[in-house]
This record gives sequence, C-alpha cells and structure tokens, in this order.
Amino acid sequence: MSRPSPNALPWLGLSAVLLAVDQWSKWLATTSLEYARPVAFIDGFWNWTLVHNYGAAFSFLSTAGGWQRWFFTVLALVISTGLTVWLARTPRGDWRTALPYALVIAGAIGNVIDRLRFGYVVDFVDWYVGEWHWPAFNVADACIVAGAIGLVVFSFKEPAAAGKGA
Repeated sequence: MSRPSPNALPWLGLSAVLLAVDQWSKWLATTSLEYARPVAFIDGFWNWTLVHNYGAAFSFLSTAGGWQRWFFTVLALVISTGLTVWLARTPRGDWRTALPYALVIAGAIGNVIDRLRFGYVVDFVDWYVGEWHWPAFNVADACIVAGAIGLVVFSFKEPAAAGKGA
C-alpha cells in the first residue's frame, strides 16, 4: 500500500499532547497523593487514589513475577509502531481511522514510560458505586479505551467517499 500525500502522521501531534497530559497528571498524582489513601472528588462516585499497577488492564498478570513488565513494554512498542506505520498509510482527512490510532499510541507510550521509569504504571482515578470499585486507571488508560471504542464504532460506518463508483 502506498503512502497517501498528505498522510495522517500529523495526528501524532495529538498523541504528543495527550502523552504530555498523561505524564503531567501522573506527576501530580505521585506528588500530591499518599499511596492507597483515597481522596474524595465526587462523593459516592469518584476518588483520587494513587496505586501502582504491575500488570495490564484490571491488574492482569500483576503478580507474574516481573517478566510482564518487559512483555507489556515490548507489546505496547510493537503496537505503537504498527499504528504509526498505518497512520503513514492513512489519508490525513480520514479522522475515523487516524483519531483512534493517535489515542491508542498516546496511551500505550504513556504507560511504557511508567513501566520503564518505575517498573509499574501509575494509576489514580478511582470510580466506584457503593462498595464496588472500577479498577483504578489513568489518562493513558482512558486514551487506549477511547481509541479501541473508536476503532470498533468507526468500523461500522464507511467514510463518505468510500465505496462510491464501485
């Protein structure tokens, strides 16, 4: 597949902005919160709670002995590289493809930075209802989820120019 001109690589600018927001928010959490001590933001729904995630989503493989740090780091770098290559092959105006890719790249790299710096991912957003808590997350995680949802949702609708003339 040839590279369209102009391609969607400028969407990496959004990735860079979101990556900066993610790292800033994690810095703020680590310097302002005491580990595992909730601070109410919206009573009955939202706390700021600093935790360390040694695994992946929902603390998957968090107690696997340490190898998972490198596995998830390499996996995120491979996925981010693949998505960057796909951005280079995506027309710039195809935001339905470019936006989700940019979101996933930002989130993946944000968590890679944590894994390399600390050996774990810094999480601090704690949503709950009653005694039930959603697993703590961060801006990078939100970017990955939003990007994945975008990939699924936008896969059901063709861009306006696609399919014409066939």
